[in-house]
Amino acid sequence: MKRNAKWLKKLIMVSIVLAMPHSFAAENPSKTVEVFLLTQDAKTHGMGEKIGTITFTDSAQGLEIKTQLSKLAPGQHGFHVHENPKCEGAEKDGKWQAGLAAGGHLDPAHTGHHLGPNGQGHLGDLPLLTVDDKGQANETLFAKRLKVADLKDRSIMIHKGADNYSDVPPMGGGGDRIACGTIS
Repeated sequence: MKRNAKWLKKLIMVSIVLAMPHSFAAENPSKTVEVFLLTQDAKTHGMGEKIGTITFTDSAQGLEIKTQLSKLAPGQHGFHVHENPKCEGAEKDGKWQAGLAAGGHLDPAHTGHHLGPNGQGHLGDLPLLTVDDKGQANETLFAKRLKVADLKDRSIMIHKGADNYSDVPPMGGGGDRIACGTIS
C-alpha cells in the first residue's frame, strides 16, 4: 500500500510539472529602450522630447528590433548601436554636436569599416530605419550578428539621412545624430 502511495505521489508531481503553463519556460532575452530627439541646445545637454521606444529581443534570425517611434522626418535613416551608454551632446572643434557622447559605431573587432548589418565591419551597423509620411517608424528589423547581451552599456542612434554602408562618405553619409536612447 505504501509503495502504491509513493508511485501515486510521484505521478501527481510529474503531472503538475507537465501541466505548468509555458510562461515558466525560459524566454528570449529582451530589452526596451526609450528614444529621445537630440537638440543643439547645450542647456539641455542636447536632449529633447521622448519619441518612442525600441525593443530588442534575441531570436533565431538574430537580434529582433521592434521600433515604435514618431516625430521623425519621413524617409530612410542611418541606424546604429554606438559605443557608449550616453546621448548627450558635446563640443568638438569649437562646435556643439548633438549625441557626441555616444561615441562611434560599435566596433569591438576594430575593423574600422562600415560594411552594413550583414558585412564584417562595424558590429553596430543596423538595417536602415524607414519612417512613413506621418513621421512614424513602426517596423521589425533584424541584425543577425547581434544579441541583446552585446547591447549592454551602449546607445542606439538614429541619423538624419540614409546610410550607404560605405566608408565614403565617412560613416556611410548618415549625417547628423537626431535621436538616441541609452541601453543599460
